[in-house]
Amino acid sequence: MDAIDRKILLTLQEDASLSVAEIGQRVGLSSTPCWKRIQRLEADGVIQRRVAIVDQDKIGLGITVFVSVETDDHSQDWLSRFATLVSEMPEVMEFYRMAGDVDYMLRVVAADMQAYDAFYKRLISAVPLKNVTSRFAMEKIKSTTMLPIP
Repeated sequence: MDAIDRKILLTLQEDASLSVAEIGQRVGLSSTPCWKRIQRLEADGVIQRRVAIVDQDKIGLGITVFVSVETDDHSQDWLSRFATLVSEMPEVMEFYRMAGDVDYMLRVVAADMQAYDAFYKRLISAVPLKNVTSRFAMEKIKSTTMLPIP
C-alpha cells in the first residue's frame, strides 16, 4: 500500500459517496487507475464495505450502554453459543472479547431504559453469566468511523 492508496482510503472514509472521478481528482489520479486501486483495496479486504452513517438520536435510539460481561465458563462451546446469541442481537453495535478483569465488552444502543431492560433480560437468560455490568453514556464527546491511516 503506497501513499496514493492511503489518500484514497482517507478520502473514502470522509465521503464514500464521491464518484471515482472526484476521488481520483483529490488523490491525483485519473478515473481508471483510481478505480483499479479501489477494486484492489476491496479485493484485498482493506475496504470491507461502504455504508451510510445514521444519527442514532434522530432515529430514536437515545441510550448508549457499555456492557461488560464476566463468565466462569471459558469453553469453546460456551463462547460459540454466546457469540452467536450476541451477534444476532440488533442492539449490539460492537462486541469484543477482552483481556483483563472482564471477559467481553458490548456497545449497545436502545430507545430508552425500558428497551434496554428488555435487551438485558434477553442477554442474561440466554447463557450462564457470572456478572453483567451496564455503564450508561451521559454524553457522546467523540465518535468517528475514520481510522488514522499511517
